[in-house]
Amino acid sequence: MNNAQMSARVGFFFLIGCALLWITYEALNGGSFSRQQGYTVVARFNTLKELKPGDDVRQAGVRIGTVESTRLGAGHAEAVILLNEGTLVAQDATATIAMAGLLGGGYIALDFGTTGSGTVAPGGQLRTRESADINTLLADLGGLTGDIKNAISGISGVTGAANGQGGLFQKLDTLVTTNSENLTRTIDNLNAITTEIRSGRGTIGRLINDPQAHDELLAALAEIRAAAGEARTFVVDTRGLVDQVKSGQGTLGTLLYDQATADNLKLTVANFRDLSTKLNSGQGTLGKLLTDEQLYRDVQGVVRKADRALDGMSDQGPISAVGAAAGALF
Repeated sequence: MNNAQMSARVGFFFLIGCALLWITYEALNGGSFSRQQGYTVVARFNTLKELKPGDDVRQAGVRIGTVESTRLGAGHAEAVILLNEGTLVAQDATATIAMAGLLGGGYIALDFGTTGSGTVAPGGQLRTRESADINTLLADLGGLTGDIKNAISGISGVTGAANGQGGLFQKLDTLVTTNSENLTRTIDNLNAITTEIRSGRGTIGRLINDPQAHDELLAALAEIRAAAGEARTFVVDTRGLVDQVKSGQGTLGTLLYDQATADNLKLTVANFRDLSTKLNSGQGTLGKLLTDEQLYRDVQGVVRKADRALDGMSDQGPISAVGAAAGALF
């Protein structure tokens, strides 16, 4: 091999090395030898998961920037995002960390937010929302698997044998075998009952097979419904009457709630009590008539004389009758 061939091979391998270096740099620097033009914003998360510098920032699946760097803050992690020049992000847009595949890796996904809310200024902070990663999902799935195992163990403990005793199914089989005669008798009774019903015998059978009994039952139900309606009306009327009494309307309401009427009633009762007391004690003309025996006899005598005078007047003239009556009385 001469020197020319050796130089050509060395130059060829040098070019291949330069190409590999260029491809590697492109991959690490976002496809550009110079720093990408744009502006940076910050997104804070509880954890960045598998996110690393150089990962994409996408909106509706379209790449609008890259993760420039990651850092720790006070109790949180921060991702410094380099957005492409001319890209505007709404102030209320929300950033989440999404998985790029099942083998790991991720990117930041941004929604559109709402128009009219303004845009995030350079150096500003994005709204974020935490999302479950594959590790959390696997941990939850492991816990669910444990719960399923416990449930299956519980079912096995109920249905399987324990402490030398038969399981649930064996106990059910024993119960059915022991009570087979009773079960057979019960089934025969049910067959007899259904036969009676089908033939129209008995109350249920008549209701099912006799249209007249059905109509009578409906009529009775209609009467019960009407009676219930009347009872409801009576209750409503009674409630209205009670409301009127409570509001002082009517005689009973006036007696119960009108103080002046109550006072007058009390005064009337007191007067009647005083009058009856006076009558019992012989006070006044009527009291003396009721209690004084002598006055009662005098009145009877006057009445007798008046009767005799009236009897004599029938046979005498008017003037003599008046004189006779006066003489008889006085």
